[in-house]
Amino acid sequence: MGKVVRIRILGAGIVGLTIAFDFARAGCDVELIECREGPGLGCSYLAGGMLAPWCEAESAEKLVFELGLESLEFWTATVPVAARRGTLVAAPARDRPELSQFARRTSGYEYIDARRIAALEPDLAGRFEEALFFPSEAHLDPRAAMAALAARLSSFGNVALRYGVDATQAPERADWTIDCRGLAAQDALPDLRGVKGEMLVLSTREIALTRPVRLLHPRYPVFVVPRGDGRFMIGATMIENEAAGRITARAMLELLGAAYCLHPALAEAEIVETGAGVRPAFPDNLPRIRRDGCKIYVNGLYRHGFLLAPALARRAVQTVLEDAYFPEVMDAHPRQRQSA
Repeated sequence: MGKVVRIRILGAGIVGLTIAFDFARAGCDVELIECREGPGLGCSYLAGGMLAPWCEAESAEKLVFELGLESLEFWTATVPVAARRGTLVAAPARDRPELSQFARRTSGYEYIDARRIAALEPDLAGRFEEALFFPSEAHLDPRAAMAALAARLSSFGNVALRYGVDATQAPERADWTIDCRGLAAQDALPDLRGVKGEMLVLSTREIALTRPVRLLHPRYPVFVVPRGDGRFMIGATMIENEAAGRITARAMLELLGAAYCLHPALAEAEIVETGAGVRPAFPDNLPRIRRDGCKIYVNGLYRHGFLLAPALARRAVQTVLEDAYFPEVMDAHPRQRQSA
């Protein structure tokens, strides 16, 4: 019987949790170290939870779409916490050309009319004349998903979860270290930058939605994601700024304006939460797996954390256990990654 591989993972955001899960399933001894007092309390905590590879293809590279398809299987079958009800993409009358442009850049959708919109989301009846429906997409509650992953990890006998621990102070007793610290890894990844995202959560019993609705906006997409119990997550901005802080007045006005445009009843909703997190990204906004001896860095998921993390986790495990190489996320030169 071969030696059990000891894995030390730094960071318990969505990347660290999924990687820990896959290493544990592979039979490794896993130590997950997080400086915060629990899992998923960094930028993952403020994520939208949209698993929308077809929609993301509108502005993201093909790689994001391909990795996203892999991850859908993880969230709907391996750790089944996602609801596969599709995504609606709509636009106000003044922005209807944006809808046609979105359609030209994507695939996997159906053009639907006002009658079909009302059938899918009765509370949106009469609000839009046409929309795009992406039936194969899914969504999840990020906090519930991370709690489910942490619970699964706790049930494994080969996983040690260490919260509230400074990784630099923890003794190293591992064969491999997997660094998933996000923006905190700038000390080792100088080309990493932060992209601020702002969101808010509204609560109302006046309307109900069963799937995410992406409202097209000339500057950035605004999405409304149902969280159950009358709550809706509204997000998110993309600002080249590494200061997390609080949501700005501008973002609050724009997000609330988009919510009102979707349905006037949201103007009467209660704001129960606001948040602003900083997401790690490389210059091309594509993820990387970088190896330095027996240390691997998995980072740069930009605003696609939940969409990409399971696919990157599988690659990280195969890199360690099978000495695999994945040029699409490991080559330094962008042309090499694209050709891969």
